[in-house]
Formats: sequence, C-alpha cells, structure tokens
Amino acid sequence: MPVLYLIPVPIAENALHTVPPYVQDIARRLDVFIVERAKTARHFIKSLGPEKPIQEMIFTELPEHRHSADAEKTFLETIAAGKDVGLLSEAGCPGVADPGAGIVALAHRHGVRVVPLVGPSSLLLALMASGMNGQRFAFHGYLSPKRPELARDLRRLEQLARQHDQTQLFIETPYRGQMVLDVALDTLQPDSVFGVALDLTGTGEMIRSLPVREWRKAGKVELAKAPAVFLIGKN
Repeated sequence: MPVLYLIPVPIAENALHTVPPYVQDIARRLDVFIVERAKTARHFIKSLGPEKPIQEMIFTELPEHRHSADAEKTFLETIAAGKDVGLLSEAGCPGVADPGAGIVALAHRHGVRVVPLVGPSSLLLALMASGMNGQRFAFHGYLSPKRPELARDLRRLEQLARQHDQTQLFIETPYRGQMVLDVALDTLQPDSVFGVALDLTGTGEMIRSLPVREWRKAGKVELAKAPAVFLIGKN
C-alpha cells in the first residue's frame, strides 16, 4: 500500500542534524516528491546521498495559494503505480504554514496512508521557548507589511491574547523583522508579553520573551535579517 510521507527539512543553514536519521533514511529511498520549490528540494535530497541519481527523480512544485493540477496528477499517478510519495515544505514541516495541506487532504480522500515524520517546526520551537501559554495558542501567518495596518493587527492580537489567555504567533520575512519589533514596542501595552524567536536552530539563534516594558528599558534591539517567529501573550 503506497504511503505519503510528510518530510520535514531544516529551518536554518547547515542544520541537517535537526532532521532525525530515520527521516533521512526514508527520504533517501524515495524518488517522487511534491515540493514548494524544486531547486531547494533537490538540494536537500542531494545532501542526503539518495539511492537514485537526482536527475532520475521527480520533483513537482506545489505553488502557494494556488490549485496545482500538476502536483495532484503526479501524486495520483504515483500511488496508482503502488509507489510512495514524499511531501516537502520549503522550510520546516509540511502542511504547517505551508501549502502542502491540499495534497494531504487528497491522500485521505483516496485512502492513502499519511505518515508525518519528526523534524523542526519553527512555530512549536518558538512556543516551547517563549514561556507563554502553550495550552491555548493561534497562528496568524503574516500580518500587514505597512506600519499603520501592522499596528492595528498587533492591537487586535493583543486583545485576543488578553481576552482568551491565548498566545498569538505570527511570522515575518527576514527583511521586515526589525520593523515588526519596532512597531510592536511602540504599540503594545507595557504589561503584554512580546517574544522574538530568530534564526531558530541556526548559528544566529536569538530567543527573547519579555513584557513590553522590559523590552523598552533594555533600549534599542537590532535584529539580524533572519527568519523570525513573533509571539504576543498575556503576563
């Protein structure tokens, strides 16, 4: 019976050690993959020393926010032939902050066994390290890229955190992380807790979670241009 393997990948440079050996072994023997970006997926699989030459493998891209007939066709043809398929995220775990959920749903509709594999998730790592409520939390993806709208979004998440004692998580591109921090410290209430988890599992990892008043007392904090998860919680 064919299997859809949900294969996590490193979330930082030179962090292959964060993907367990048993996951690497499974990925090494597969030759059909549905991926966000073929170029980075090939690089990852090649780094594992696969059983087949990389040029003999199939990598079908699954575009973000768009239906992909090609990915579905690849999946259905592969399972019809009795072969396993690997689903790869661009970074982290497939199906979480990632367009792969549609392929997983397709697998369930066709009675294909779905096997999630262990690996790094920036959202869970950030939540674990935040000291905020890990029993109730919500993820919001990206907030508005413009300062006035971002401030409005932050106030909305702060209200949710206070009303429901629910940690609010969101992400931002490496080039806008500093703006997010600056706007958050200008906008949020002094007793709200604000967390930054930067370059998780990477050499520049920085995790800091403090009430806004403590952030302000510490003076200007300069964030490196790296992937970040931000959190808002109730003190």
